[in-house]
Amino acid sequence: MREVYITNTLSRQKELFKPITPGMVGLYVCGPTVYGDAHLGHARPAITYDVLVKLFKNLGYKVRYVRNITDVGHLEHDADEGEDKIAKKARLEQLEPMEVVQEYTERYHEAMRALNVAPPSIEPRASGHIIEQMGIIRKIIDAGYAYESNGSIYFDVEKYNKDHHYGILSGRNLEETKEGTRDLDGQSDKRAPFDFALWKKASPEHIMHWPSEWSEGFPGWHLECSAMSEKYLGREFDIHGGGMDLMFPHHECEIAQNVASRGTGGVHYWMHNNMITINGKKMGKSLGNFITLSELFSGNNDVLAQAYSPMTIRFFILQAHYRSTLDFSNEALQAAEKGLAKMLTAAKDLKSLQAKAAASENSEVQQIYEKCYEALCDDLNTPVALSHIFDAVRIINSVKADQMQISSEDLALLVKLFDEVLGGILGIVDESAQGSKSATVLEGLMDIVLKERQEAKAARNWAKSDEIRDQLKALGITIKDGKEGTEWSL
Repeated sequence: MREVYITNTLSRQKELFKPITPGMVGLYVCGPTVYGDAHLGHARPAITYDVLVKLFKNLGYKVRYVRNITDVGHLEHDADEGEDKIAKKARLEQLEPMEVVQEYTERYHEAMRALNVAPPSIEPRASGHIIEQMGIIRKIIDAGYAYESNGSIYFDVEKYNKDHHYGILSGRNLEETKEGTRDLDGQSDKRAPFDFALWKKASPEHIMHWPSEWSEGFPGWHLECSAMSEKYLGREFDIHGGGMDLMFPHHECEIAQNVASRGTGGVHYWMHNNMITINGKKMGKSLGNFITLSELFSGNNDVLAQAYSPMTIRFFILQAHYRSTLDFSNEALQAAEKGLAKMLTAAKDLKSLQAKAAASENSEVQQIYEKCYEALCDDLNTPVALSHIFDAVRIINSVKADQMQISSEDLALLVKLFDEVLGGILGIVDESAQGSKSATVLEGLMDIVLKERQEAKAARNWAKSDEIRDQLKALGITIKDGKEGTEWSL
């Protein structure tokens, strides 16, 4: 089995991945908060960890992939105060909170299917694990790292830091945390501003709340991941993933909760994907550059020059390493669209190539195939893997143009590369060839049109032949005449 290396945020270095259970990978990823449409910020982690799962499965591992849905207790990140976002939306739209959850969860799933992101093994919801969260709170209280204040329970960060290290993941110390903490209204119940809520007593207008030994209330945001990861992956598991913006305070608080309640941080490898910017700026509604995935697919947003297909978005995201910042712009997306089309055209051309050369040792195709896996096993280096696949595209184009010959062994390996790596691991597929009725109809219509054009050429009716070509071009369909006949592409 090939060795996989992961940059572990906890150790701040690249490490050889060693699963706790041989042949089995336990992966937990912080999923979406479902109070709005899926957006670009949801796409990158979903695609990153989808590729990671597909790579492990391709290498022969079993994977238990847990990705949660946050549907309660999602307080403001920096304050542990304020109204739950889902409850707020439910109140404003006069809906039950779970109506909001169901609607936007379905929209999220629809966007993930379009991006060819496979569903996780388990997708638990925070609201379904209130009892488990209460159990963790009780253990933390019994361990002496939490206190009650007016019906709410807070984690005592200063006391925990005397025995352990609060800031082990983010590299902060408590003094830096103190300096970066604002004094906020409504925090008088806390002993210190950096303490975080484990349980909040519900105000009379709060819709979602549960009875507990402390008060009628709801769990704090950080608690849900500690509870659900332990339930489905155990006290210790392999990999915890999420966006870099979650490293502090969310994941830092998770570690503290885990240590306080079960005596171990629980996670062996932390993986954090970097953020997405738009034209060099952080995405935000206040900046006027907020883009949902449905808007990207339809082009219905003033920021966008055109619509972009789900595969264009996936291809673009994979062109950058998951730990690097990714900047969206129309120019960059259009370049990705062209690169994707070039790659998918080569994949289509590959099916019609003929082997004419004898097999050779240490062929370039074999080297490309090995280098793709080396890149993917080296901290999920998707941009390098794609660059090697483009080397394969060059070979395909050269064989098609009769500029070189290829052996049957290399031809079979190219097919394996595109099916196994490009489609199977990277998840890049030809959307126009997914077997949909519309794609089948388009294929049939194009056969009719190209046959009519061929008949016009045979009758030396060049005007009609050119007219058909130009009309197709105006519709976004390019045709190319070659020795084997006429090919077309969108």
